Amino acid sequence: QVQLVESGGGLVQAGGSLRMSCAASGGTFGRYNMAWFRQAPGKEREFVAAIHWTGGVTNVANSVKGRFTISRDNAKNSVFLQMNSLKPEDTAVYYCAAALWAAWPPQGTSIDYWGQGTQVTVSS
Repeated sequence: QVQLVESGGGLVQAGGSLRMSCAASGGTFGRYNMAWFRQAPGKEREFVAAIHWTGGVTNVANSVKGRFTISRDNAKNSVFLQMNSLKPEDTAVYYCAAALWAAWPPQGTSIDYWGQGTQVTVSS
């Protein structure tokens, strides 16, 4: 059983930056592809970014490409999401997610574990 705990969300003005972290425990972190999803009010959960268990490949949604960067530190059992040039439409609850190594790129249906979510609010 893997537990995922997100941190780093908050309120920021449009154009600003946030760096979110997700700490994993209870499993072999290096076996999992890691991802971030988000869900805005009244909308379905959507994919944001993912990083391969090797750390060598990433996949980023077109809506955030060039602004968001995903990274991981397997030694610290952590995955990060650097968010720059934030827009009001980035406002959502952001979820950290883990999918076993064979599921690439991870889709919502292939996720094995979810974090509890952290709120990101971008004011205009």
